[in-house]
Amino acid sequence: MTLLDILDSFLDYLSIERGLSPNTLESYARDLQRYARFLEERQIDQVEGIRQNDVLDFFTVLKEEGMGVRSRARLLAALRGFHQYAVEEYQLGQNPVARLTTPKMLQTLPDTLSPTEVDALLDIHDDGQALTRRDLAMLELLYATGMRVSELVGLKLDDLHLSSGYLRVFGKGSKQRIVPIGEIAIDTLKDYLGRVRPELDRSRNLSPCVFLNRSGKGLTRQGFWKMIKRRAVEAGITKNVTPHTLRHSFATHLLENGADLRVVQMLL
Repeated sequence: MTLLDILDSFLDYLSIERGLSPNTLESYARDLQRYARFLEERQIDQVEGIRQNDVLDFFTVLKEEGMGVRSRARLLAALRGFHQYAVEEYQLGQNPVARLTTPKMLQTLPDTLSPTEVDALLDIHDDGQALTRRDLAMLELLYATGMRVSELVGLKLDDLHLSSGYLRVFGKGSKQRIVPIGEIAIDTLKDYLGRVRPELDRSRNLSPCVFLNRSGKGLTRQGFWKMIKRRAVEAGITKNVTPHTLRHSFATHLLENGADLRVVQMLL
């Protein structure tokens, strides 16, 4: 049975055998469908294919999107019940939520990369492929600015002001902020815009997005997640690397090198 089949079966179980109220059942369904959509974007459609890191990444996304602690705790309870049901009813043998406690899920800060690990992540061999140079430009820009991944993939050509050394991003609630960028990131981005993006732009300048996929469309958040996971493995990094890892590393390294906390908060 697929993930969605077992999800539907679980909701029937909650309604018929547990007798949950319509409002509570609707809440469970909404949370679990959001979980299923996240996994679908990762091309996971079987419960057996879900790993603990997938669950951790899901909650990282929810936190980045601004979901509160109570809502995440409620969703964690829904996932715990769903996976326990899948194990007991379908003998799947693995529960990726079993060892995750609420404090760990909701309070633990993301891993921080050391400067050496950041260097390894950014040390991408230029094999002449367009996507390789695009990946380097994205990683350089993310680490240089501390942007959220949603801000990075949502970046438009009109938001770039490279000659003045800054770009404009739209964060949570469509709030606009000006983000300064350093010379290395500017040079890498200029190389991407001049040599790489035209090669990827199959629509002949119709896409306003800065970063494109191999089809010439704007890269999605999930597309970037897959890329950074792959690049971290290639760099020999064993930590659970997510886009938020680079954002957190950006802030940590600035503070360790004497930056004022208020300035870092302003940049973020």
